[in-house]
Amino acid sequence: MTAQLEVDLTSGVPAFEQIRAQVVAHVAAGRLVAGDRLPTIRALATDLGLAAGTVARAFRELEAEGVVETRRRAGTVIAEGASVPTDIARRAAETYVTAVRAAGLTDDEALVLVHGALLGRQSVTRQSVTPTSTGSGSSSTPKVDRTPSRT
Repeated sequence: MTAQLEVDLTSGVPAFEQIRAQVVAHVAAGRLVAGDRLPTIRALATDLGLAAGTVARAFRELEAEGVVETRRRAGTVIAEGASVPTDIARRAAETYVTAVRAAGLTDDEALVLVHGALLGRQSVTRQSVTPTSTGSGSSSTPKVDRTPSRT
């Protein structure tokens, strides 16, 4: 496997989900292609300092999604046709929502960060985000100071 996997144990995102999301991201970016072999569950668990069951769960979910397949003697490999962009984006969005909820961010703050990422900004400071009513009460557009942080 040519792509590195990392787990942040302080994150609100479960370790198995971090592994799953990273493998999917590496496939989407072309760093992992069909036929590439993943490390064994035991080896990856040891490298990441995790329980084997945590890595096994990530691999099971990846297999259920069709991203990887387990072959006799070849181990777990990236499946043919593994990259489905809308599914990858949906899962990434779900992971992001879990992370921002764990961090205590509001929906408006989370959307500002996404907007900043779409515009190519490294980060956006956490400033006061004030929704502006459209009069109908049906939607709002956040106003935010878009000064990049210097951290």
